Amino acid sequence: MEWFWPEGFYAVVMVAAFAFGAFAFKLPISIAMSASAIIGAALAGFGFPLRHLVEGMFGYIDTILIIASAMIFMNTVQSIGLMEAVAALIIRKFRSRPIMLSGGVMFLIMLPGMLTGSSTAGVLTTGALVAPVLIKLGVPVIKTAAFIAMGAIIGMIAPPINIPVMIIGGGIDMPYVGFTIPLLIATIPMALFSMAVLVIPYLKGRGAIDETALEAELRRMENVTLSARLFLPFFVLIALMSIDQIFAGKIPSLGMPLQFLLASASAFLTGRKWNVLDSATDALRDAIPVLGILMGVGMFIQIMTLTGVRGFVVVSALAIPAWLLYVSIGISMPAFGAISSFGAASVLGVPFILALLSKDQIIVASGLSLIAGLGDLVPPTALAGIFAAQVVGAKNYFAVLKDCIIPGAAIALWGICLIALANPIAALIR
Repeated sequence: MEWFWPEGFYAVVMVAAFAFGAFAFKLPISIAMSASAIIGAALAGFGFPLRHLVEGMFGYIDTILIIASAMIFMNTVQSIGLMEAVAALIIRKFRSRPIMLSGGVMFLIMLPGMLTGSSTAGVLTTGALVAPVLIKLGVPVIKTAAFIAMGAIIGMIAPPINIPVMIIGGGIDMPYVGFTIPLLIATIPMALFSMAVLVIPYLKGRGAIDETALEAELRRMENVTLSARLFLPFFVLIALMSIDQIFAGKIPSLGMPLQFLLASASAFLTGRKWNVLDSATDALRDAIPVLGILMGVGMFIQIMTLTGVRGFVVVSALAIPAWLLYVSIGISMPAFGAISSFGAASVLGVPFILALLSKDQIIVASGLSLIAGLGDLVPPTALAGIFAAQVVGAKNYFAVLKDCIIPGAAIALWGICLIALANPIAALIR
């Protein structure tokens, strides 16, 4: 009967309005979310609350700046030829060792997500880079897309930057400290499992290899000579982040956006010519869909808070029987991720972690973020699946999502295991 309360009714109408706009009218996800927020506010008697809409739009401004600047950084290191050269080196060095080769490629796909907190960054940068090579190595097109999608999602959850955890932590005043090892525990086994299911069998000889085309692709990628100087942007970024950690509270923090931009600027010292304006423009063009969704999510959540829907969701989560809580987490967080995995972390992650206060909060938040990341595979947004399909030229992204079912289910189960065993795991690593 709870869903017949006014707040429950508003929640149903807002979600239905979003789904109707996204599916029936084919509106961009960000516009559909904004429209559903406006409808929810009007239905609750708040008219057109411009102040709240603008406030919500900029609710994730820190995250937006991090993603935008990190995308510029990734596009910069790609423009100077570093990522292609590293990828070619890994493929040549581990060509006869499928496990090492798939591990190296998985790390390359994960890296942009690890630095930006966005799965889209992984798909559109290094994912697009390694896709042609994987296909030429004999991995089927759809399997390649699924592997890129899973690697990008796992990278989004891996340290050092995990935005869903930051959002959950912000909701309960938990600092983003001490998450490195828990997030590695959450992501490394899933990366290995995805490799084993999607890629390794084909690298062991099950796929047909076009040696001539593969060699031509590798030669194209080897357009620069790897040197320590070429890695300067990464060295600068690591140094700036390390200084922030070592001298935290003693000197003013530069902030992640400025760190990424300074590291990008150091590419001028690598000796490679590149067009900074074109690189920044391409990076922001790739990031705009994600940034728009974040603005829409902010408006949606702001209106949910204004109308009491968010409080209703929190109370409902706290009232869930213990035996049903884990099932609810495994189903509702990825499902809400169809709107946004960041939104799932904000709207559902906070009440779920409050319902699990008896368990280690860092491990629980890590497990919740892992499950929330699956939202990037859930239609209609399905950002990782849609962009991965585009990268390999597949017309039907549902075929990609089908191949993601097994590793996605494994991620959900692993996340629930981390949450259920949070206290024993915390005792082992501390």
